[in-house]
Amino acid sequence: MSRLFGTDGIRGAANVDLRPSLAFALGRATAHQLVGPGGALVVGQDTRRSGDMFVAAITAGATSMGVDVHQVGVVPTPALAFLAGTGDFAAGIMVSASHNPAQDNGLKVLDPSGLKLDDDLEDELEAVILRADELPGVAPGAIGRAVDAHGLLDRYLAHRVALAAAVRGNGLHVVLDAANGAAHRVGPDLLRATGARVTVIHDAPDGDNINRECGATHPASLAEAVGALGADVGFALDGDADRCVAVDAGGHLVDGDQVLGILALERLARGALDNGSLVVSVLSNGGLQHAVETAGGRIVRTPVGDKHILAAMLVSGAGLGGEKSGHVIVREHATSGDGIVTALELLRVMTVSGSGLGALAAAVPLLPQQQRAIRVRHRDQWENDDVLRQAIADAEARLAPDGRILVRPSGTEPVLRVMVEGRDAAEVVAIADAIATLAGERLH
Repeated sequence: MSRLFGTDGIRGAANVDLRPSLAFALGRATAHQLVGPGGALVVGQDTRRSGDMFVAAITAGATSMGVDVHQVGVVPTPALAFLAGTGDFAAGIMVSASHNPAQDNGLKVLDPSGLKLDDDLEDELEAVILRADELPGVAPGAIGRAVDAHGLLDRYLAHRVALAAAVRGNGLHVVLDAANGAAHRVGPDLLRATGARVTVIHDAPDGDNINRECGATHPASLAEAVGALGADVGFALDGDADRCVAVDAGGHLVDGDQVLGILALERLARGALDNGSLVVSVLSNGGLQHAVETAGGRIVRTPVGDKHILAAMLVSGAGLGGEKSGHVIVREHATSGDGIVTALELLRVMTVSGSGLGALAAAVPLLPQQQRAIRVRHRDQWENDDVLRQAIADAEARLAPDGRILVRPSGTEPVLRVMVEGRDAAEVVAIADAIATLAGERLH
């Protein structure tokens, strides 16, 4: 049987792969393993049609184990993480599939600090989920209660408004794409708290339109709006608002690695980049590394996944980390990626520097990079194929000293992922295509 927990919780097509019975079992298992009778669990959701169904199932499972379930309703994932980490809760569960389409949903379990569970704890929880029906419930008089906790969101808002106050008076015109998702209400309010003039698009969720041709994974309409309105900057959140992508005044998408570079360079300049370190994944661009190291900082690389980013930040003492997808963790403000915090931080840097986002991004020139996903049967055997391995080694020699090749099998589908990076764009494309073709032939 495959592992229930992936890189970001349990996900699947709602009512097909991911059923209410599994959410019920997760509620019982979480109550048993992490909370205990008489304890409290906080649960939130994004705007998907299936969210109410899964919250009800989690609530039924947890209350059957004597645990009170505080339902906060539609909130961003980072808001739930904040509430779990600052309230009297033994755990939190977020019902969201983040940037996935509306038909999917997911279940993310958080610990009392608002952090995602480590792999060992997820494995323990998964073992309990599989035998959840065998867990003894509590007596009728000890059954937990469902608690309407919508008012708790005000605590998150108060904290983020304080961050927004640091950007007051900027007077910028900002376009926000709320992705018809969890931050469709709080996002505009927090950006307006900076003094910015905010135009909001895709802020009318109907249960089925979350992330549909909008948000962080589809920023074209944001770029169009910024250009049409003559705005200074645009931000696109994803469905649960834990990631943010940015568009400059010219309507050009700013790469996520450049966003990280902008924040890191500003902190380095004022001596505020903790331990002089920026934590990024193996996929982050070599141009970002060059810019940060040239400015006197250092890069720490991790496997793909914001869980790994945060773990490396905690070990290395870094205060800033993230991925090019738009997940950015600013540890002085949050324990997880928060797209609204990312937007606030970019607005702050724009304000104090007096520079537009495009000019700031130009200080982080990126190397040409190409990625390929090759569907193969034997994705885990690529290192055992001498022909493929030699071809990759030869290509790396051609790209040296500034280029690199990263090969990694997908953990969830029959795909081998190849990333090629170098100084010459045409050469990078040719090498990526050649390796992809050869891998398809050798590992079919």
